[in-house]
Amino acid sequence: MTDWPSRVNDGVPSPEIVASCAQLGLLPTEKVPLWAAYWLVAGYDGEHLVHLAGLHGDDPHDVRDALPAALLDCGVEMPESDLAAATVVFTQLARMHVEGLAGPQWVGQKTEEVLIRCGYAKSIIALPLGRLYYIADEWDAGWGRTNGELARIVRDACEEQLRNGSVTT
Repeated sequence: MTDWPSRVNDGVPSPEIVASCAQLGLLPTEKVPLWAAYWLVAGYDGEHLVHLAGLHGDDPHDVRDALPAALLDCGVEMPESDLAAATVVFTQLARMHVEGLAGPQWVGQKTEEVLIRCGYAKSIIALPLGRLYYIADEWDAGWGRTNGELARIVRDACEEQLRNGSVTT
């Protein structure tokens, strides 16, 4: 897993974003202990969060095991479903794009990663960004729509995602 949404609070994603990425299997576990340390500095507290912040991050199993309780210390539960997690992640991707922090091709690629992890579930494809499932292969391919047209489609989907979903960051 590479460059997933990490824009909030100087590059540190919110606990809600982290919970959703974890639910979808898209979490860079090596970064989570540092993020937990930032959450402590931001005012979150709890023994499980302190434990998570103290991990090295080199053992993904330790991080994944500690994460749910640490998130509870932050007042966040793991999403109940992949649909709930995808909605949070898609809304964050849309926000990043609209704010100029993520390009349209990157949003299309990350959308595809979410859909792959969710087995192209119809409920997730039905989300505004989920409907971009076909777009990742079309960039710079020389067939189909131009990159400009694809960028407009991504922008429209992001705007619709923001109108339909909400995430506090």
